[in-house]
Amino acid sequence: NQFLANIREVDAIVHVVRCFEDPNVIHVDGSIDPLRDIETINLELIFSDIEILERRIAKVTKTARMDKEAAKELDFLQKVKKHLEDGNMAITMELESEDEEGWMGTYNLLTWKPVIYAANVSEDDLADDGESNQTFFLYSVGVIPYSPRNAEVNLLGFVYPISVAISPTDKFPSRNNFSAICKR
Repeated sequence: NQFLANIREVDAIVHVVRCFEDPNVIHVDGSIDPLRDIETINLELIFSDIEILERRIAKVTKTARMDKEAAKELDFLQKVKKHLEDGNMAITMELESEDEEGWMGTYNLLTWKPVIYAANVSEDDLADDGESNQTFFLYSVGVIPYSPRNAEVNLLGFVYPISVAISPTDKFPSRNNFSAICKR
């Protein structure tokens, strides 16, 4: 998939999540459910990363019988693959050595990249500090995974329909205020 291949070239992913109702803007699934949308995208990224790991496993398996370093990497690859198959993002994996950190950096996994979640909300949601919108509680339900590499997940908001013209405005909350809303 060329789209995912292009994403592999970036240093971080901005995941825009629709959090507003508007009968004039159709949602592909027919309803607004930001948590479902995040989970769907995360699964797609996990599946793509599993494919990458399977190709690497096939390559490393050929040399692992005669090369101790390749055998160690093969064990690590299997561990990462299992982590992903369990539905976890690679970024949540605890690495145990410098070797593991080095290997992980070479695989270019999508689920290893830092993520910024951008909540596309209505002006009304910002006016009431997000109390009417479930997406501001992403942290509390655990959809945004915690990891040492991503200890402070970036979450920012922008307003629909203002987002169409994306221009600075005093209606946008500061990052700190928005984070406070999210952590309620």
